[in-house]
Amino acid sequence: MSVTDPNLVPESVTAPAAIPASQRHPRGLATLFLTEMWERFSYYGMRALLVLFLVDTVRGGMGLNDKTATAIYGLYTAGVYLMALPGGWFADRICGAQRAVWYGGIVIALGHFTLALPMTQTFFLGLIFLVVGSGTLKPNMSGMVGELYPEGGARRDAGFSIFYMGVNLGAAIGPFVCGWLAKKMGWHWGFAAAGAGMVLGLIQFRFSRHLLGNAGIRRGNEAPLHLPERVMLYAGIPAVAITVALALVGWVHVNPVALAKFMAYVILGIGVIFFVIAFLFCGLDKIEKKRVAVIVVLFLASALFWAGFEQAGSSFNLFAERYTVRSLFHFEVPAAWFQMFGPLFVISFAPVFAWLWVWLARRHLDPSIPVKFGLGLLFLAAGFLVMLGATKVIIGGGKASPNWLIITYLLHEFGELCLSPVGLSSVTKLAPRKLAGQMMGIWFLATSLGDLLAGLLAGAFDPEAVRSWPHLYLKVILMSAGAGLLLIVFSRPIKRLSAGIK
Repeated sequence: MSVTDPNLVPESVTAPAAIPASQRHPRGLATLFLTEMWERFSYYGMRALLVLFLVDTVRGGMGLNDKTATAIYGLYTAGVYLMALPGGWFADRICGAQRAVWYGGIVIALGHFTLALPMTQTFFLGLIFLVVGSGTLKPNMSGMVGELYPEGGARRDAGFSIFYMGVNLGAAIGPFVCGWLAKKMGWHWGFAAAGAGMVLGLIQFRFSRHLLGNAGIRRGNEAPLHLPERVMLYAGIPAVAITVALALVGWVHVNPVALAKFMAYVILGIGVIFFVIAFLFCGLDKIEKKRVAVIVVLFLASALFWAGFEQAGSSFNLFAERYTVRSLFHFEVPAAWFQMFGPLFVISFAPVFAWLWVWLARRHLDPSIPVKFGLGLLFLAAGFLVMLGATKVIIGGGKASPNWLIITYLLHEFGELCLSPVGLSSVTKLAPRKLAGQMMGIWFLATSLGDLLAGLLAGAFDPEAVRSWPHLYLKVILMSAGAGLLLIVFSRPIKRLSAGIK
């Protein structure tokens, strides 16, 4: 007889009520949570070091100028999001999401360990591995989370909330660990730590993968590729082009600034071609075309937002290194540690924003999609306004307080919370059913375009001409605030195009 036999429980003891199976989260969620946490640890840990390593001339860095370094940064981050297009196709059509995540993680770890080699000749090869690996892993993690909740509903939303806590937990820890090792032991130790994090993620994924069940397993009954899907697959060609370009930058010294400008036009052209095909050749009805028109507006707004937001890893990172007071009780804080604030703010305020939208909706005051996007751009502008003040401090001959950057990151994260999750949700609602997957690919394309523009924008902040920075910041403020106000002013006609979608 088992000691856990319920017949042995005295009548006076009330056993705690079991949580109904319909309310419990799948055990596979823990697998995906930890895998994504370690992958984000590696990605954000390396991201916090990349530009600093590229410009360093003292501690074994590559000694590049700011324009070149930030253009490479933009090409790298844009390549990751572009590679997500063929990466998702690779999982859907060839091997399934589980295997794609496994293979992608291996290539990511290989990339980080290649960066850790004390040879600058292999550095760009490491970036190539990271672009391919991240683009293969990234789009398939969220898809598997969704497959764990086939019924949809509130439990699925809660599952995604838990999953994204893992995203931001890894993104906060990565810069802390990798930044400290890079400062104390050398750049390559920081890159190696990022690789070790990915290896830990792979180990736990391998031994807990069975908890995922059939989620992410290819079943082999997929329909043939449609014309828009082929277009989105071909959009992966720029990812390959960027990958090759990174190799050329390292081995035959192609000008990365000119290359980044060219690729920005290529990505924008792909978006235009896709939307033209969607409008003219996909048999959309009048309502569906109106909704796609709204996605076009959101695409442009999103690209503009990420162009400003991604200064965190480029120009703001350099600002922290060169112009910010970083001493704390006789300890010099690594500049990479400032990259921790964004994820920590997301963890702290994401529940607040989620509650706020629900609270407003109950009172019929929930802002429409374009208003939320407009608010996101206004928060972006506010962050740059803070940096305008910080720049005036350094023009006066001093170093800026860390509070300038911290407040900027806080405002930009408020903008992200207004725009990013709302954007993902709105595209799923607005996209015609026959184009749902392709429209999510377009959303990655907008981020990729924004990342490329971010690298080019960061290069405009010449350290030899700091007095010109306030003018540049003012341009960014006026552009982002102007776009945000336009979205808010024209929110009603845009909402009418949405045909009832909130």
